[in-house]
Amino acid sequence: MKKFVYTLALIFTLGISFNSVQAADKPAKNPTELTAEQSVQLERIKTRVEEIRDMDKSNLTKAERKALRSELKELKGQARAISGGVYLSVGAIIIIILLLILIL
Repeated sequence: MKKFVYTLALIFTLGISFNSVQAADKPAKNPTELTAEQSVQLERIKTRVEEIRDMDKSNLTKAERKALRSELKELKGQARAISGGVYLSVGAIIIIILLLILIL
């Protein structure tokens, strides 16, 4: 059992170091790759988010705060769709690695 745990720890450690090495080799995504229309829309989203952040939310009703939260979620989704990319959390990566180990 100890051998299995040590092997699992070794695989996990090597997997993390391999991902960081791969990330270091890739050049950073250049924001100028967006089209002019996409960059304008992204700028509108940023300004709206800043407006919402700077708002005084203490005198808003519960329904208004809920509407603002849903609007922020929608804006976040639009910004991700424009900028592209897939994001995985560390927990998701660990679960995927464990599933692969169990399957193999």
